[in-house]
Amino acid sequence: MKGKVALVTGANGGLGTYVTQALLDAGGTVIGLARTIAQSEFNSTNFTALPADISTADGAKRAVDGLVSRFGRLDILVHTVGGFAGGKPLAETEDATFERMFDVNLYSTFFLLRAAIPVMRKTGNGRIVAIGSRAALEPGAGVGAYSASKAAMVSLIRTVAQENKDAGITANVILPGTMDTPTNRKFMPNSDFSKWVRPAAVASLIAWLVGDAGKDVDGAVIPVYGSDV
Repeated sequence: MKGKVALVTGANGGLGTYVTQALLDAGGTVIGLARTIAQSEFNSTNFTALPADISTADGAKRAVDGLVSRFGRLDILVHTVGGFAGGKPLAETEDATFERMFDVNLYSTFFLLRAAIPVMRKTGNGRIVAIGSRAALEPGAGVGAYSASKAAMVSLIRTVAQENKDAGITANVILPGTMDTPTNRKFMPNSDFSKWVRPAAVASLIAWLVGDAGKDVDGAVIPVYGSDV
């Protein structure tokens, strides 16, 4: 990954931290984006903190424009930002909950892709990886809004793959089961954490996908469910 410029959203989150470090370890120049993030969070001269909000079209465009202004290119985009809300049947789900899930899981992805793709098409070998959810393909009771937003995101990424083959861009989406993050442990303290997906394993998969070895994988929807199935 030497010479490659990578943008990781949610870079200091439960998964993003592992992804950012994996790409740094691979020799990439990594820009870590989050609403609040400090340069000191990663001990590498190849890391740059980018505090930004991609929940709006203007915010996403400013973030990408600022990155390109400084580094001149964007080769890799790893989008780990997402959110969860659920617990009620669809017939009892409030408008605000449904809209929030689409804002966080779909619209932010759309805004980011729309800003980044024109830049990435110039590289000739861009790589896009997004983090979806097992629920995108296997919706369950009480998580209708979340599942629908993640399913729509999968469709968006697969569309990007089809539309940008001519520019050498690959776009893939990973669907993890429950991930072993501090947030999930806090909200599900009685679960068997050993059955959850390890963030480090997903980060390793992402590093492989965005490297030379993964260049032939495009438009894939990749489940990583751990042993909690």
